[in-house]
Amino acid sequence: MRVLCAGHVNWDVTLRVDRLPDPDGEVLIEERVQAGGGSAANVACTLASLDVTASLFGSVGEDQTGRLVCEELDAFGVDTANIVRVAGHETSTKYLVVDGTGEVMVLSNAGANEAFAPDDLDTTTLAAADHLHLTSQRPATAAALAELADERGIVVSFDPGRRIADRDYAATLANTDVLFLNEREAATLSERESFADLVSEATVVVKHGGQGATVHRPGRELDHPGYPVEAVDTTGAGDAFAAGYIAARWRLFDGVVPGNQSDDAYREVLAAANACGALASLRVGARTAPTWADVEGFVADHGVVGE
Repeated sequence: MRVLCAGHVNWDVTLRVDRLPDPDGEVLIEERVQAGGGSAANVACTLASLDVTASLFGSVGEDQTGRLVCEELDAFGVDTANIVRVAGHETSTKYLVVDGTGEVMVLSNAGANEAFAPDDLDTTTLAAADHLHLTSQRPATAAALAELADERGIVVSFDPGRRIADRDYAATLANTDVLFLNEREAATLSERESFADLVSEATVVVKHGGQGATVHRPGRELDHPGYPVEAVDTTGAGDAFAAGYIAARWRLFDGVVPGNQSDDAYREVLAAANACGALASLRVGARTAPTWADVEGFVADHGVVGE
């Protein structure tokens, strides 16, 4: 299976504190970690660790940070040939403040994050892909990539993230087969689009954080309660979930767009996705590399349906 991930490629500086400070307050930094981030890059790394051939399309600056990002991605086994290096721009850096419960506050600069355009992509890379996964990016870029993939019969998944609140992704949604949302994003999108209409066109997967996820299909709805863990850092957990879902879906559904698969099959896909998300939350940083042995061992220890 070959997956092309398109979207943000960042450098993350994570600061762990016991609590967020009050206005004009101060707290001590307990741990400082620097590593790669960005939703598209995070998904690509987890996919690569799950034996999926993963390529990444995004942009970084021609700076030391950009080189570090690409070196780290190469070490994860991600194909970085389609990452655009932008002269005169710095690589986007995000500062993540993580409190004692694992919840995250994000400060970011734009950098070179969205300097890539559809024309920058080697068309042979998309033609060779079985699946296109889109994350937050300029709406016009996402729409063009989704349309190109749809024309070629390539499965499209989309995780728009928090920018769904201030960006119009209607053209991308029109060519989306699998849509990932958290509860806040689902509520935001439902204010503009009929949720029933979305479900009639795509599989909509709503993530409930530590409480699992729900798959919405026409006339069908399936829940998985997730796995209770004591989260250290929830950064990238949603990306790990998406990667686990994509990899397990392909593995169990033989690569076809989900149709009449059984509830048990969907339950196994959700179990793998929730396991990936839970495993990601047990360590600091956005990048995780669970193997299938890790995922299957975690599910075996906790139960397929989370008992």
